[in-house]
Amino acid sequence: MVFRSICTTFAGMNRLNMLLVALLTTTFAVAQTDTTTVKGEQLEEIVVNANNAQRRLSTVQIGAEQIQVKELTSKPVLFGEADIMRSVQLLPGVKAESDASSSFQVRGGTSAQNTILYDDAPVYNVGHLAGLFSAFNDDALATATLYKGLIPAQYGGASSAVFDIATRTGNRQQWHGSATVGLLAAKASVEGPIVKNKLGVLFNVRRSYADMFLKLSDDFRGNTLYFYDTNLKLDYQVNDRNQLFLSFFASHDRTAIEDMVDIRWTNIAGSLSWLSYLGQHSTSQTTLLASSYDTDNGIWLLGTNIAYLGHIRHVGLRQNFRILTGRHEINAGLQTMLTDVKSAEWQRVTNHEKEQRKAWDNALWANWQYEVSERLAFSAGLRLTAFSALGGPFYYDINEAGQITWMYRRKENRPVKTHVTLEPRLSMVWKASPILSIKAGYSRTSQNLHALRNQSTSTPFDRYTMSSNIVKPEIADQVSLGFFAMTPSQDYDFSLEGYYRHVDNVLDYRDGISFSSAIEIERLVLAGKGRGYGAELCARKNKGRLTGWLSYTLSWSQTQIEGINQGRWYDANNDRRHDINIVASYQLSPRWLLSAVWVYNSGQAFTAPSAKYEIIDNYIYYYAERNGYRAPDYHHLDVSATWTKKIKGGRMTREWVFGIYNLYNRYNPYLINFEDSKSGHRTKAKQYSLFGIVPSVSFNIKF
Repeated sequence: MVFRSICTTFAGMNRLNMLLVALLTTTFAVAQTDTTTVKGEQLEEIVVNANNAQRRLSTVQIGAEQIQVKELTSKPVLFGEADIMRSVQLLPGVKAESDASSSFQVRGGTSAQNTILYDDAPVYNVGHLAGLFSAFNDDALATATLYKGLIPAQYGGASSAVFDIATRTGNRQQWHGSATVGLLAAKASVEGPIVKNKLGVLFNVRRSYADMFLKLSDDFRGNTLYFYDTNLKLDYQVNDRNQLFLSFFASHDRTAIEDMVDIRWTNIAGSLSWLSYLGQHSTSQTTLLASSYDTDNGIWLLGTNIAYLGHIRHVGLRQNFRILTGRHEINAGLQTMLTDVKSAEWQRVTNHEKEQRKAWDNALWANWQYEVSERLAFSAGLRLTAFSALGGPFYYDINEAGQITWMYRRKENRPVKTHVTLEPRLSMVWKASPILSIKAGYSRTSQNLHALRNQSTSTPFDRYTMSSNIVKPEIADQVSLGFFAMTPSQDYDFSLEGYYRHVDNVLDYRDGISFSSAIEIERLVLAGKGRGYGAELCARKNKGRLTGWLSYTLSWSQTQIEGINQGRWYDANNDRRHDINIVASYQLSPRWLLSAVWVYNSGQAFTAPSAKYEIIDNYIYYYAERNGYRAPDYHHLDVSATWTKKIKGGRMTREWVFGIYNLYNRYNPYLINFEDSKSGHRTKAKQYSLFGIVPSVSFNIKF
């Protein structure tokens, strides 16, 4: 009942979205040009060179995608905001959760099975305005790498994918700045030398102000809708062999609908890295990292106020050695991290409950890449993880019905249960010819932090839990095989990848259970297995006035858990059979650049009631099958035109950007809710959508 009311609450947010669309028909921006920045070896350890056909053909890593932030500006984006998370969603094998989500799903996994790293620090739910925009300011970012196939051994904590984001460093020679003003938000950036050629700084800040316009409307005066984020990067050149980096990121959101809901979530992440050059081609990088994700939600339901809080916090130390000798590259290191998870804390009337636990997460890894010959190369890695649930709070045993049979408490910070997992990784590439290669890979990954949700998209109402005496780590085994080809001129390249992914210890809610049915989350869930398999096809045009790509993904994602759906395999709630992305940019003239993106997804699986019956004036729904229904197909076309002119000898650039999101005004499903008629005898499914057609225009001055 509470979950259905929350769904209705999110549906009620539709009226705020309609106001946003009205506000955002025009956007004005003033900005300075990005200047050349000094980038340390830290970025080179995370990201290889820019995408090109030869690199995609030759690299040993299968299923890795690099994104250059400077390429984002040529693609149409929602409300004119360049968004790295939206760009990731256009890659083959990657799916967006919904119109209003910055999160993404990879190869049958959910967004909760991904790890997102911001300069080595993990972050969660990285969306603004309930997911409409990414929490990452594009002015602060340099580049990012998505590992969707084989994940190198130096990465862990994800059973699906790892998205590693690297930020820019400030200019250490001269000061530069930028400012952007729009109807939705304003942002500013400044960078330059605190000590010339020694210490550089980059600082970014962004804040929306749609809440100010809400106060001008009688219909929306009692609502609140805003976000802010800030980024700081310090780069200190100690000497020729040593460099220090300090990175900080913070974001905050609040969405409140009068007399319905008040949702707040905050991300804070920071890291301090010491990069030391051990030789001509070898480095050591030591990183202290910390992050905190907090949610604070209030719901007014039937005259009762329900407060719900949760958090995920990490503090850790990471050490990695990179050694390059001839045809060999070795990455070896360790990481130790303390994790604190508050699964839930709520106040309902006079009933106050809380579940909060801590864990100690340790990992060792070694990854060896070897170029056997000009045609053959491979990468082999091994990661050892040891995850210990720590004493302090209560732990318990439960029976098959989810009832507690025994409770006990261990001494503070004493291990209650330690899960040890050995994770081998292997990838190879064989160049059959200068224009054709074959790649294959196998990886085992584990995840000890689990998210539970009743819906297919991530929200601040998600509950998290860690591996314990009852909950085991998710362990995913994936095999991949790919064929890659290009034309001799590298104008075009093509890829075909197939994969099969098996996951043990997948969690899902018991039938008829929601996130608030009990404070002890282990009573609410059952564990089983999952599988995902499919094929990804991509064709790219790399040169000429017209560039872009066409990608098609055919995939299946299924789950089997005893006690759910009569123990039969059922489609996961993120299962979509077909995904098509068409991305194109056309240089019409030296001043005009035209861009377009068309996205198509077949209907997503969801659970609908099969019948209902009445008990004492209350209607109880009966569900015969988990995720047995399909939402309508999802598709939209976005276009943009950019006019650019350089003035004053090329030192200054004027730029107009005209864009239209959802050109043919398609209302795609965001939420499907079930509503009873006034008599209660009939139940109908009602689709809620967020956006129709949304035009925008921006003006930029760069200098």
